[in-house]
Formats: sequence, C-alpha cells, structure tokens
Amino acid sequence: MVFTWELEDRDLSGRGEGVAQVAWPDSARLDFFLAGGFGSGAAILIGDSLRTPGGDLARRLVPPAALLWAVLGRVALPNLPDTVIRVEGDTLRADVGEPAAWRLIFHRDSLVRAERVDGGRVAEWVERTDSSHVRYHNSSARRTLRLTITRTDEVPEFDASIWRFDR
Repeated sequence: MVFTWELEDRDLSGRGEGVAQVAWPDSARLDFFLAGGFGSGAAILIGDSLRTPGGDLARRLVPPAALLWAVLGRVALPNLPDTVIRVEGDTLRADVGEPAAWRLIFHRDSLVRAERVDGGRVAEWVERTDSSHVRYHNSSARRTLRLTITRTDEVPEFDASIWRFDR
C-alpha cells in the first residue's frame, strides 16, 4: 500500500510519502519518508506488538497498535468483557468493554471509525472516510495524522527480513 501522509501536532508538522507492507492477518510494516528526503521512520506491527526504531518521529507518526490496525481496516482489540451492538440500517455500532473502552462503527462490511474511550471520553480515534482517506486523531496530544492511499498492490510473499529494522 502506497500513501502520502501529513502530520500536525503541537510541536511539529510534516508530510511525505510512505508504504505499508501487510501480511494478513497479523503483520504489517510501515515506512515513512519525510518530504524533501530529510528523514524517515518505520514501524513494525505484529499482532498487538508495535515496534519503532530509535527516535521520536516514527512514534509520533503511528497510533498505538489497536488503532494502527484500524488505520489498515482491521479490528484487533484487547479482550474485554461485554459488548453492546446496535444496528441502524447499513450501520453497525459496537461498544466494547464495561464501561465502554472502545467504540466501533461499521458501514456494511467496512470499519469506518474506531475510538478509544478513557474515562467516558473519546481519547483518540481513527476514521476511514472511504477506501483511500484515513485520519487518526489524539485529543490530549493534539495530534492528527492524515493518510491518503494512492495505490494498493497484491504482491508475492515478503522476505522475512522486512520484520527487522537492520535491513
């Protein structure tokens, strides 16, 4: 998956290009390249484990593991008791946990919004307005990351070395 990205937070802003290599159902590597060639960052997501190489840029670019999966269109939440589901036409809404720790909204068969709730308030969220526009927002950090997916390709199996940062 090839994308452009734009980051805004209270300390910095930036934009560039990126690529996500996804091995469904549980592995993804994202590489971010700062416009102008002045830097890069990466993240490896395997299950609920998220790793980034040193430096702060990559950590600022990527949401926590569960929300990063939502960016990619997959639901991967921690196990929590109790789920309340409501259906309204083509829209399904789910509150996960008691009290609700996550809120999910699906339209037909697609995840369109995932929210992490803390203390009854939405702390951060991912919204997929369509198949090519994704937005992540963290309220307390005043951070917003926008991704525009420009191309998605099916490729043969990835070499195992992509799951390490030393390549």
